[in-house]
Amino acid sequence: MNHRTTRRALIAGATGWLAAGALAACSTGTATTGVGPVTSPTPLAPRTPSATPTPTPTPTFVPIAKHPLPHGTITGLPTGTKGIAWTVDDGVSSEVVGAYARFAAETGTRLTFFVNGVRPSWTQHADVLRPLIESGQVQIGNHTWDHPALTKLGDQAIEDQLTRNHEFIEHTFGVDARPYFRPPFGYHDARVDAAAARVGYTTPLLWYGTLADSGDITSDQIVGFAEQWFQPAHIVIGHANHPGTIGALPRLATLLRQRELATYTLDDVFTR
Repeated sequence: MNHRTTRRALIAGATGWLAAGALAACSTGTATTGVGPVTSPTPLAPRTPSATPTPTPTPTFVPIAKHPLPHGTITGLPTGTKGIAWTVDDGVSSEVVGAYARFAAETGTRLTFFVNGVRPSWTQHADVLRPLIESGQVQIGNHTWDHPALTKLGDQAIEDQLTRNHEFIEHTFGVDARPYFRPPFGYHDARVDAAAARVGYTTPLLWYGTLADSGDITSDQIVGFAEQWFQPAHIVIGHANHPGTIGALPRLATLLRQRELATYTLDDVFTR
């Protein structure tokens, strides 16, 4: 996330407390997109520090029947999906990106990274990530080149942001991230979506639950948010930005196993 430390967004059609908790990424106050204001959840109080457990494998991946890619914005997985799509944004911290890459390799967790190419962390850990991407365990999505609010840009600038990052992804990881893009802060509208579609990014991908770690919170707080939002068919957003995430990762793997929740990439679930 360039120099910003907060993020927020909302899901079209979500209402009440569920929308407020699920869709605010880690922000204060309210934000307005096409569906109105949402107040972000208050971070949970820190728990008593405990020893960081060793990562444990997540539930074994079993391929599922794919669904046709819906039109428009995606905020969750199809009803009945017995797992989550764990998505990770930004990449401000090379240390956290490296930890996520090792975590995926050690546990088998399937992840979708929405990268900003301006962050050196993705190039620094490309050699570790490439085999995971080639195997299909990890997927790459487009989060724009340097994380601007797309609703504040002109049409050509929106296209340039996505195209530049697209070229970075192809050069670095050898894959085509289309059609999925995640608008920074969740800010998008019909004009943004039309500009993105002109360069092949036809599917805005939002979320339905957050680890709230775009800002610098503790591992215990992150686990608390996961306990709330690691639920079947949820798309959960995390961030590779701050060190609290590293300590939380083994405990998040344990939570997935306890709840018997598989992890899926977007390509595991949807046909392109």
